[in-house]
Amino acid sequence: MIQKMFDLTGRVAVVSGAAQGMGRAMAVALAGAGADLLLVDRNRDGAEATAVTIREGGRRAEVAAADVSRPEEVREIFRRVDSEFGRIDFLGNVAGESIMGPPEELVIEDVEQVLRNLVVGRFCACQEAGRRMLAAGRGSIVNIGSLASITALGRGHVAYSMAMGAVAQMTRELSTEWAGRGVRVNAILPAQVVNPGLEERMAASPALRDRFLSGIPAGRLGRPEDIQGLAVFLASDASSWITGALIPMDGGNLAMNGGGSVGPRSTK
Repeated sequence: MIQKMFDLTGRVAVVSGAAQGMGRAMAVALAGAGADLLLVDRNRDGAEATAVTIREGGRRAEVAAADVSRPEEVREIFRRVDSEFGRIDFLGNVAGESIMGPPEELVIEDVEQVLRNLVVGRFCACQEAGRRMLAAGRGSIVNIGSLASITALGRGHVAYSMAMGAVAQMTRELSTEWAGRGVRVNAILPAQVVNPGLEERMAASPALRDRFLSGIPAGRLGRPEDIQGLAVFLASDASSWITGALIPMDGGNLAMNGGGSVGPRSTK
């Protein structure tokens, strides 16, 4: 009985950012629970590699090369869902990049690009998936936010934090609008999860790893696979009364503090 609650057999999931990191880990976990998938990423080769892994496990996986900051490309993803799968049960909004810089120096065009990457693209995907889920009377959406959705990080994250704050409120608003019609919307808020971009930053500034770890009581950085159980849970009937939730995935970071740091003090 309990195992059946987590069974995704016969369901269709769309996961963006599926070529690597948390997107790949989420997609593989959903397939392991029985779902068929449309994998979305600008990196077609990486998404195809994820698809091979899923197919080897006996599930269907198709690939859509798309830039989620472009609404028309997002809409085309869902036209493919209609024609190739005929339904959607779960959306994992994972993809999206940021641009960092001191707030006094960041150019407005970069802020606009971050908002397109992390907010407009996510909303467009939620809108397209939501329309189809509302018509079916059921569905689950998970947006990847960040601890920056609810705390300030400093260190040049202002555009990222603005966007991730919007993701949190978008999640709550969509949940409030749609929960009574069978569609659940939740957000996962990770702390630092190791990926190529984070590895590059830590290699360039070796003190960063220790700074991150000093705010994580669990004593390690996140791994992409840390999202897998939570993703299956939120996609499944086991979480049928959970919606509008902002769920930290952070090794205890938020419970201890916000994980942020202030900028340099003025000497004037």
